[in-house]
Amino acid sequence: MTKAEFLSKLNEKLSALPDTDIDERISFYSEMIDDRIEDGYSEEDAVAMLGSIDEIAEQIIGSTPLTKFVRKKVSAHRRLGALEIILLILGSPIWLSLLITAVSVAFSIYVSLWSIVIALWSAQVSLTVCGLVGLIAGGVYAVAHSVIPGFAVLGAALVCVGLAIFAFYCCKLATRGIIWLTKKMWLGVKLSFVRKEKN
Repeated sequence: MTKAEFLSKLNEKLSALPDTDIDERISFYSEMIDDRIEDGYSEEDAVAMLGSIDEIAEQIIGSTPLTKFVRKKVSAHRRLGALEIILLILGSPIWLSLLITAVSVAFSIYVSLWSIVIALWSAQVSLTVCGLVGLIAGGVYAVAHSVIPGFAVLGAALVCVGLAIFAFYCCKLATRGIIWLTKKMWLGVKLSFVRKEKN
């Protein structure tokens, strides 16, 4: 792929961004290609070294604040006519309540997922504390009072410590999953502006 083709396709993928941001990104990648050509690479090799256009565009869109997309979308539209404004006002009891309901449901699901992760971490901390206290209490009880009940407490404490270690990795995985989901949701919102821009 040539430099011109690469920059043209990248420009198309970033069409939902404000023009100043697009120009900034295009000039950045243009300079990067020129630098590699000066280092002795062919134009096609210099472009290929940058990677996939889709990945580059996704990374740029992911790092761009949502407000820039909204600002461009709002400023790009024509003014509403009087009839459209009247219809929006008259229909607001329906569309506004549906919008509030949809946002509330999505937010509730998201908060529920985080509450599950928090509950998992709470259980992990509880197991850790029970295990450590059990080890101390079992050792003291075995020395001061009776060996068999003390060892039973020590055994239960070791089970709690083992479960706490296992739960730690599960909690870590769940936390990474919810963070990944959050990033994908924000990227999906941003990409919806890109898709609307293309239509």
